[in-house]
Amino acid sequence: MESLLPLLIQLGSGAIGGNVAGKVMPQNSLGTLGNSIVGIAGGGIGGTILSMIMGGAAAGGGLDIGSIISSVAGGGVGGGVMMAVIGIVRGMMNK
Repeated sequence: MESLLPLLIQLGSGAIGGNVAGKVMPQNSLGTLGNSIVGIAGGGIGGTILSMIMGGAAAGGGLDIGSIISSVAGGGVGGGVMMAVIGIVRGMMNK
């Protein structure tokens, strides 16, 4: 369970990041469910990339405050970025 907790944090913060990005950019919003789904995917990807960059420190070597903060940051930013990219692409395809 200890190795799954950072992933769950990344996915949850990705969903939050996707919804925050949807509120900040309402013209690119995918709706609450769409923002959440894309944010979850982006949170997983963003958290994985951050853990690779940090040399595995964020990947669940332990449950210290640093790994929790990096999981939240990677997931939230990844979710927001993924939602923004998908929203912009969707908007361009609708024109």
